[in-house]
Amino acid sequence: MTSKNLRYLLLPLLLILPKMLFAHDVSEGDQEILDNGGLFSYLWVGAKHMLTGYDHLLFLGGVIFYLKNFKDIVKFITVFTLGHSITLIGATYLGIKVDEHLIDAVIGLSVLYKGFENLGGFEKIFKVSSPNLLGMVFSFGLIHGLGLSTRLQSFAMGEDNILAKIISFNVGVELGQVGALIPIIFVINLWRSKKSYDSFYKAANVYLVIAGIALTAYQLWGYFGGGH
Repeated sequence: MTSKNLRYLLLPLLLILPKMLFAHDVSEGDQEILDNGGLFSYLWVGAKHMLTGYDHLLFLGGVIFYLKNFKDIVKFITVFTLGHSITLIGATYLGIKVDEHLIDAVIGLSVLYKGFENLGGFEKIFKVSSPNLLGMVFSFGLIHGLGLSTRLQSFAMGEDNILAKIISFNVGVELGQVGALIPIIFVINLWRSKKSYDSFYKAANVYLVIAGIALTAYQLWGYFGGGH
C-alpha cells in the first residue's frame, strides 16, 4: 500500500472523526422522547444511541475483521452483548455511576487495542501472542456496558417501571447493534475476495488505532478540565 493510497484511505476518517468524538452527547430531544413516550421510547433511544455510538461500532468492526465465518461472528457478538448487557442493566438498576470521561477513555483504548491486535502489534512489538480474544471481547463488553449505563443514567427516568425502562433501552441497543453490524459484516466479507483486501485491512485497522488514540485523548482532555 503506497503512501498516496493510504492518504486517500485515511481521508474519510478525518471527516468523520468530529462526529465520533461527540457521538454520545445526550440531547434534549432524546429526553423529550422519553418524557412523552412509554417503554417503546426507551427502545427507540437505545437503538439510536447504538447506531450513533461510533466507538462501540469501531470496536465491533475490529472484532469482525478477525473472524471469517458467520458462526464465529455470532459467537463473539453474543459474548460482547452478554458483557455489556450485564453492566448496562446491573449498574443502571443499582445506581452505580462512573465518570463518563474515564469510561469513554477506556472504550477509546478498546478501539486502539483491537486495531493494534489486528495489525499484529503484540507479535511484532512485544514478541508475545495476543490475549485470548473471546475473553477480551467479554471484558471490553463489560466496559462498554458501563459507558452505556452512564448515558442512560444521564436521562431523567422517573420512579416508575425503572427495570422495564432499563431493559427496553438495552433491547434497543441490541437492535441498533444488529442493524449497524449487518452492513459492516457485508462490506468486510465482500471485500475479502478482492485483491485490494490486504490494503483495505491494513488501512481500516490503522483507522482503528488513530480513532482509538483520538477518542482516548479527547476524553482525558475532558476529564482533566480541558472541556470546561
